[in-house]
Amino acid sequence: MRLKDKAVIVTGGASGFGEGIARRFAEEGAAVLIADVDAAKGEAVAKSIPRARFCRADVARSADVKVMVGAAVDAFGAIDILVNNAGVTHRNRPMLEVDEATFDRVYAVNVKSVYLGAIHAVPIMRQQGSGAILNIASTAALRPRPGLTWYNGSKGAVVTLTKSMAAELAPDRIRVNALNPVIGETGLTAEFMGGKDTPELRKKFVATIPLGRMSQPLDVANAALFLCSAEAEFLTGVCLEVDGGRCI
Repeated sequence: MRLKDKAVIVTGGASGFGEGIARRFAEEGAAVLIADVDAAKGEAVAKSIPRARFCRADVARSADVKVMVGAAVDAFGAIDILVNNAGVTHRNRPMLEVDEATFDRVYAVNVKSVYLGAIHAVPIMRQQGSGAILNIASTAALRPRPGLTWYNGSKGAVVTLTKSMAAELAPDRIRVNALNPVIGETGLTAEFMGGKDTPELRKKFVATIPLGRMSQPLDVANAALFLCSAEAEFLTGVCLEVDGGRCI
């Protein structure tokens, strides 16, 4: 097992990519803390995964992230891996039609959460002498689509943060990497498409992906597993596209 007895936090772990990552990591021996704002879904997912726990947390709130990190340490005795997966988007629309409150929420959840995760988890990883952080960015950071401008920018920030964090934390033996998934089967799919998820719109999006389909949670989970495992012990600052060729 590639993650035997590793202690893991997965934010946004109640659904979509986060749930896929939590399940895949557990299959490889990890103990997983699932953090999410949706308590009902999060608790249900945790109950269905061996050695999983749930903690309700809004990753844009420092107090919640502090509690989340503390819950993982209390439950598992360590934090070996932090997966910053939780994310939100604004609806696909002209950039000037996105209101300020929505903009602030997108950057709080997608960008500030990476900062807060570091603030509360890195000191523990430093004490341990090692750790791995995985940030879930997006192909939007590399090949931005019109209509998602502010979301695109938030994911661009995640890519830059990943590389800078990797350089700064390397002396502490803390690796920091990122994944850039293409549009997939998640709770945000309809918003990416402008509010409606229809066969016609899916066809339009899929037409931009050379391998001819949207991403699935297992695609992202397998890539996450590699980057967080010992197989990738010499990889840090990597931002890996999981995109079926979208960014070519």
